[in-house]
Amino acid sequence: MFKEFKEFAMRGNVVDMAVGIIIGGAFGTIVKSLVADVIMPPIGLLLGGVDFSNFFMVLKEGATPGPYAALADAQEAGAVTVNYGMFLNAVISFLLVAFAVFLLIRSINAMKRREEAPPAEPTDKECQHCRTKIPIKATRCPNCTSQLAA
Repeated sequence: MFKEFKEFAMRGNVVDMAVGIIIGGAFGTIVKSLVADVIMPPIGLLLGGVDFSNFFMVLKEGATPGPYAALADAQEAGAVTVNYGMFLNAVISFLLVAFAVFLLIRSINAMKRREEAPPAEPTDKECQHCRTKIPIKATRCPNCTSQLAA
């Protein structure tokens, strides 16, 4: 049974999938940092210093009545909130991940297309009568002297 498990675990597809999951997790943290630390601050600055993570709506006030200046204050007071700013951050993060994957796949496909160059045009053809190879522009076979179709 151990031998079968070892064969299963070491199959190429399983190892490839494990590597993909690990790289995907690391890529996810990079994109999350890109969104939170690079993209969102300038967008917030353009919108007048607004931080999307602090966009929320209070459904039920907590022990300390509102208004709450920040989401952390509302959560500390025990208020029930709808955190649509966090959702907006997640949507932007998803769009960035999707775009990054698109660019990655696009570049991989471009490399594959370069590798799979179209075959070169033929430079010779076969005589219909004697079956020898002759130049493609020939109108008469040099071997059997037959007239060739154009």
